[in-house]
Amino acid sequence: MPIINRIAEFHDDMKEWRQHIHMNPELGYDCHETAAFVVEKLKSFGVDRIETGIGKTGVVAIIEGQGDGPTIGLRADMDALPIQEVRDLPYKSKVEGKMHACGHDGHTTMLLGAARYLAETRNFTGKVALIFQPAEEGGGGGLAMCEDGMMETFGIDQVYGIHNHPGEAFGTFHMRAGPLMAAADTFEIDVTGLGAHAAMPHKGVDSVLVACQIAQGLQMITGRNVDPLKSCVLSITTIHSGTAHNVIPETAKLGGTVRTLDEEVREMVIARMAEVAENIAKAHGAKAEVKYERGYPVTVNHPAETDFAAGVARTISGEDKVDTDVAPMMGAEDFSYMLERRPGAYVFLGAGGGAGLHHPEYDFNDEISPIGASWFVKVVETAQPAA
Repeated sequence: MPIINRIAEFHDDMKEWRQHIHMNPELGYDCHETAAFVVEKLKSFGVDRIETGIGKTGVVAIIEGQGDGPTIGLRADMDALPIQEVRDLPYKSKVEGKMHACGHDGHTTMLLGAARYLAETRNFTGKVALIFQPAEEGGGGGLAMCEDGMMETFGIDQVYGIHNHPGEAFGTFHMRAGPLMAAADTFEIDVTGLGAHAAMPHKGVDSVLVACQIAQGLQMITGRNVDPLKSCVLSITTIHSGTAHNVIPETAKLGGTVRTLDEEVREMVIARMAEVAENIAKAHGAKAEVKYERGYPVTVNHPAETDFAAGVARTISGEDKVDTDVAPMMGAEDFSYMLERRPGAYVFLGAGGGAGLHHPEYDFNDEISPIGASWFVKVVETAQPAA
């Protein structure tokens, strides 16, 4: 596997960086120590410019190449998850209830490895913008960095990102043009009936019964309103009501998530949820209020940039280890906000076996770090070759 020799030489350093970040996880926008560690390394590499506090705790570093040219963005996420790590690793998380269970410690390390090499060699034209982002896990850090004017401030013309993928063969690349990951929305439905004694249900309006009817009705949306050739997941994950066995509660609350890969489907689901919930409630003499919150949009890879990313991956892993027609995933990713603003692509890198993402036994495979760092570098050198 032709990873870059120089990157292979400092692979042990990358392991140390990754394991340091792993031991010191931070959540959401509270990535102060991680950002400081990143800045320390970037300064030691001799990058040309470092800006902090973008999207609260995000970092953008600029490396200048040989002569004028465009600016290409490379992105890594830094935040961890509120999960208790269970494996007794030598570099186990030192923070109770927090761990890097999605590999963001590894993503940051891969981008730091690419930064070190690019700062040493500068075998490209234009500039590279290294994007270290907080709050991917539900906080929308990618949006926050974009709203802080990152794309305009640094003149970013295109942008690329990578995510490790346990369960896929080691060193393989997986991607697709178009929708790659789903939009992730949340909802709550407040049902109001009329409280009564449990022995006299005819004197009340049972909010629990109405909520259960609504829960069933909502599944008709995915089963009968969504085109069978399009994807939609509507999951009710919480139901709360009542305080006593002998009281019919006046209120009940449903909550859950909606995942879609198509904006028209998304809009239809939003409209139908309100119609279904409100009319079922009305039929029972109750009221229902739907509170719908749009989350991350669909992660949509741009076709030309996806083809380009795949070509670069083939130079590293070989033709037979690059899949450009991977099935879309119903998980979500806030790199989607960056792809809404600039052309680019998001790819997955196979990490081999082990526990899956967001699992308390997960650990990033350090052996894929040189592969990911090499891909980042080759993206730059191929897109913006030196004269």
